[in-house]
Amino acid sequence: MRAVLRSSCLFPLSRAMTVNTANSISPASHRSKLKLYFELTRLHKFPAGSLLVFWPCAWGLTMAAYRNSMPPAEFILKLIGYLVGSTLVHNAACIINDICDIDFDRQVERTKTRPLASGAVSVFEAVLLLFVHLIACLWMLSWTNNSAWIWGLVGIFPLHGLYPLMKRWTDWPQAWLGLAMNWGFTIALSSEFGRLALPIFVPFITGCVCWTIFYDTIYACQDKKDDKNIGVKSTALLFGSNIRPILFFFAAIFVGCLVHLGNMNEQGALFYFISICGSAVHLLWQVMTVDFDNPSDCWKKFRANDDAGFIIWAGMLADYILSRSA
Repeated sequence: MRAVLRSSCLFPLSRAMTVNTANSISPASHRSKLKLYFELTRLHKFPAGSLLVFWPCAWGLTMAAYRNSMPPAEFILKLIGYLVGSTLVHNAACIINDICDIDFDRQVERTKTRPLASGAVSVFEAVLLLFVHLIACLWMLSWTNNSAWIWGLVGIFPLHGLYPLMKRWTDWPQAWLGLAMNWGFTIALSSEFGRLALPIFVPFITGCVCWTIFYDTIYACQDKKDDKNIGVKSTALLFGSNIRPILFFFAAIFVGCLVHLGNMNEQGALFYFISICGSAVHLLWQVMTVDFDNPSDCWKKFRANDDAGFIIWAGMLADYILSRSA
């Protein structure tokens, strides 16, 4: 998600660390360090971004809990753990973004006052904060089994780690981001089943890559003009005037993959009524009403995908609760 990383990493770290802070943007200079660190991790916008990392984890956990009759206390505890872990991953990804994208962020109106771009936080401080987050992520992964641990490392690197380069290598950075953002499902699935179930994984990751392309293309429309000027690639620029029908196509694939996933996991009627019908209506509303030339509306529709994720989870949760009461 561009909300997570808008970066190029084309500039050496040594150059970034020697940036002349005399050119800092003045509005950032008076902010407290703690507040600046919060802004660097995007915690001041919580739960934006974090929830998009969390929902795939919650989906995987809830589907496994439904299939394996997981006790409610264990389910709730693990759900909280995934929320904390997802937030840490999102924080770390945002820090990587700003380290890699200092010079580009200074040329974009929406991002030029971010802590690193404005010079209010040094790259050295950002790197230290990043290492703290990575250590915390690895510590939380150590609670899982060997399979989940390995897949978790893949999620950190190469998926999140290499995403900053994708906006220089391809017009489809959102596709790579789809792997990174939804990788939590892989961790949850392999943690609960002891292995990665490929028949479930393949339709899920295919659908979720389409979902990420859907919402992150909308997000990228906020910066179309600036991105075009500075050479940052995105599907928002690639799709051009055909963006609405193309996003409708990706939304349809996502919903279709959810249907297939529900069939494979033997989900109940509530999943199809709430998760499938609800998400289909919600995504249709987004694509039919979004104003791609209005940054404010693009941000609003992007944030609406937090609700879409909840709708999908609600149907899974309803099935799980009903199965426990049966």
